[in-house]
Amino acid sequence: MASAYLFDWIAGDPEWFPHPVRLIGKGVEQGERILRRRGQTPAVELAAGGVLTIGLVAVAYMGTAKVIARMHRLGSASGFLTEALLAWTCLASRSLHDEASAVIAHLETGDIVLARQRLARIVGRDTEHLDAYAVSRAVIETVAESCSDGVIAPLFYMAAGGVPLAMAYKAINTLDSMIGHADERYFYFGKAAARLDDVANFLPSRLTALGITATAAVVERASSATALDTWLHDGMKHDSPNAGQPESAMAGALQVRLGGENFYEGAPVAAPLIGERFSRPSAQQAKLAIRIAAAVSVFGAVTALLLRRRTK
Repeated sequence: MASAYLFDWIAGDPEWFPHPVRLIGKGVEQGERILRRRGQTPAVELAAGGVLTIGLVAVAYMGTAKVIARMHRLGSASGFLTEALLAWTCLASRSLHDEASAVIAHLETGDIVLARQRLARIVGRDTEHLDAYAVSRAVIETVAESCSDGVIAPLFYMAAGGVPLAMAYKAINTLDSMIGHADERYFYFGKAAARLDDVANFLPSRLTALGITATAAVVERASSATALDTWLHDGMKHDSPNAGQPESAMAGALQVRLGGENFYEGAPVAAPLIGERFSRPSAQQAKLAIRIAAAVSVFGAVTALLLRRRTK
């Protein structure tokens, strides 16, 4: 775990590296082609999506465990390296930091067009017409949520069950991002993936909010007390039972207003306001959110290592 965490901060997520999540994504696509047929009833779609979800998560867990076991049989060095590299692919501290920082760097130089283009790499919403405040808000929301599912959740599951369980979590997260949508196409087929993702992120999202609240006490210009108050008051306002937890804590830590209307493929989607009593965020506050997320990442890694030592 320590080696994987260091690899992540040193190398990030290089595009040339054969990332297992890409393989999981191909598995989702292939599974959908096999299991879905035109004219299926909602019940059949629900069952087919459940089979794909449970099957792919099981394959991710067992496949990872078998690969690690086989490499350990070849030698302790090869086993260690394989386990560390697979664990590295589960983490996203460096890539989250770099991608979010690139957006803010363009904002600070006044290049709103490039800021929007870089933002589109890390958010699902339309970015073409966002102003500087909306770009800053999107960065803060994404940093808070991604700190949970890209850093704290994988560390949590790695501490609880090793790299295979962390990889199973990544499969759940990938399934949710690809088919766990409440639209006409995936409302039934992606239901199992969406609900399993809700369950898997229940504890990590709240641990992330707790981490944001704790680290805000030592980060300059952040407020731990306001983070806690806003988390408790607004944490369940979000449509997702989990996304609102770290977002509300981050809104309070920065004392900024998050949420509101977003556009997806040209269609407006309203989201509840979080930290409604605060003002709109600026690029400087978005930079502060990136610093807080980095501190939470370190805090989470140390905690996960201590927990792993106690469970071994």
